[in-house]
Amino acid sequence: MCWPEFDSPSVFCRLLDKDKGGHFSITPTCDKVTCKQQYLPFSNVLSTKFLAEDGVGVVTDFMHRPRPSSRSHRHMLPWVMRSVEVIRGEMEFQLECFPAFDYARASHDLEIKVAPPNETPQPELHAADAENSIFQSVFMHWDLAGEGAESHVGSQRAIFTPKPVVHEEGLGVSTNPEDVAAQTAVHQMDLRFVVGCAGTGSCPHVVLEAADHPGRLGQGVVTRFKLHEGQRAVFILRTTPEAATAHMDNQNEIALFYSRYDPALNMKEVEDLLEDTLLYWLNWIRSCSYSGRWLENVERSALILKLMTYEPTGAVVAAVTFSLPEAIGVHGRNWDYRFTWVRDSAFTMYALMRLGLNREARSYMSFVGRICREKNPDGGLQIMYTLRGGRDMPELILPHLEGYRGCAPVRIGNGAADHLQLDIYGELMDAVYLYNKFSNPLSYDQWVDVRALVDYVCDNYDQPDMGIWEVRGKKQNFTYSKIQCWVALDRGIRLVEKRDFPCHSLDRWRRTRDHIYEEVMERAWNPRLGFFGQSYENVDTLDAAVLAMPLVIFLDGTDPRMIKTMRRIMLPPHKGGLTANNLVFRYNVVETDDGLSGEEGTFSLCTFWLAEALSRASRIDITFLYKAQVIIDEMIMYGNHVGLFSEEIDKSGSHLGNFPQAFTHIALISAAFNVDRALKQKKPQSAAI
Repeated sequence: MCWPEFDSPSVFCRLLDKDKGGHFSITPTCDKVTCKQQYLPFSNVLSTKFLAEDGVGVVTDFMHRPRPSSRSHRHMLPWVMRSVEVIRGEMEFQLECFPAFDYARASHDLEIKVAPPNETPQPELHAADAENSIFQSVFMHWDLAGEGAESHVGSQRAIFTPKPVVHEEGLGVSTNPEDVAAQTAVHQMDLRFVVGCAGTGSCPHVVLEAADHPGRLGQGVVTRFKLHEGQRAVFILRTTPEAATAHMDNQNEIALFYSRYDPALNMKEVEDLLEDTLLYWLNWIRSCSYSGRWLENVERSALILKLMTYEPTGAVVAAVTFSLPEAIGVHGRNWDYRFTWVRDSAFTMYALMRLGLNREARSYMSFVGRICREKNPDGGLQIMYTLRGGRDMPELILPHLEGYRGCAPVRIGNGAADHLQLDIYGELMDAVYLYNKFSNPLSYDQWVDVRALVDYVCDNYDQPDMGIWEVRGKKQNFTYSKIQCWVALDRGIRLVEKRDFPCHSLDRWRRTRDHIYEEVMERAWNPRLGFFGQSYENVDTLDAAVLAMPLVIFLDGTDPRMIKTMRRIMLPPHKGGLTANNLVFRYNVVETDDGLSGEEGTFSLCTFWLAEALSRASRIDITFLYKAQVIIDEMIMYGNHVGLFSEEIDKSGSHLGNFPQAFTHIALISAAFNVDRALKQKKPQSAAI
């Protein structure tokens, strides 16, 4: 967990080092226990159920989201809340909270404050609001606020105070002042708790104790407590109000902060916060217009993409983790994805607009406007930015962390930020075109910004680049990049034709678009092997990125060349294809110079692209549509137990790469939408190709 923002230093990262990384766990102490986990319906509230002979316990994890008509707070409380309760019998739990600040580089002090007896909060009676409470009608086991039930705030407060540290290897952060503030944020945090008693007045006994842990740079807290049916304990981790207001001089400003973000704590307050959060997510996902075959999976993907959106700017983070490996072993395929790629954000905007979720599209267009007004000196864009629009994100290795399953190195920052990847302009212009079509008309100022980008494509389309896969080998004229340059010009031309926008370069745009098209058909096509090659330089190498051709309307899905390419991709690798067990590799790592060593897993994005491409070819062969359905159904099985997907899948079916991966969830939405649309159309006659 990085705190307080996506790209801030981690506080808990046991995935990357089981000893040094830090953790916050709540587990039953009994030996024989079954664990079940799910997101509560239509929400991002996580519920973990522990089932044993003597009892059933539930841990509910959430972060508050306010709703306009909230009975409690209109301001979001940046708290991590973990509610523990027993809904049958009794169960004993062990809590451990061992933070490891600043990527486990900063030591910290622990202080457990105990309120004097005369200041300890007393039990508070509160009656259930049976008429209005969502818990009465949906989550009955949450209704602990029955008549006569009590709750009180724990008398202890654990305060973790990190110590300043000088990093000889550097900070690995942007020079943008806004980014520096977030990426160096190492805040004092505290852990508090409130307990809910049974209707009989029996209250659980929770006592926080200091503890050491091998490899950690400071003490943590532990507690072992038993809950009976009807009892609950809620633990709240947050930045302390003292730390949050340290930079404030105005007493009125400080008082306002405390009134908004440090309310009096009791169980009724926690229940209201959860109810607000559940209703926020329910109201948000109700705007989703999708109603097809894979409804549950599409809605879960949309909810995850919403979670991965940085609301102050509208940017979408590629993943919320860093340095989870794309291959097990010491191969170096470990990257930091806590930034916003122009490509990913554009695809996200497309996916959400397809679902009727247009507010996020408008937010992202504001972000696009910002980066378009701050172009590179040559008039182009970077492939990625920080969440606040910053340009530099120096890559840094953290040698003190062993890496996931020993897969070093652990990296923060991303050295690919200065890559030339021309495909981003097509993806961005396609999203802008769809935004104008399905969301809001493009303004004149927005048009002026994107018009300059199309001119840039005209000037630079013939340059070799690093491609969509961000290879760290030599630059090439990648086929996918050329296709997306064509898309950028085509969508720019369509905007002019549909909106009558002024464009003195329109004739040049048309000539360049047609030239790129014919060049791809001549130089990327391999007539001997019968497929589109990875690049002009490597037409003998297959690349799954060319599956995007029918998706962006470069080629019709029924074009004979496209059909041949898809059939070749669907062959197993030992026969010259890229598909194994209905999962698609992005390319053959043996044949491709990507500047790295080792193997990698199948690429989930490419698997969904194959399904969508097959659906677009199904007008001439109905079996393609059946195959597309099978691929999506099987691919969904590879999601984890709560429906989340990583970037890649290894031979054993395990996840590889950072997690959850926005790109994969975007592709799931797009494939589900378009395969459903094909299913609803008139069934074509089967024909052999």
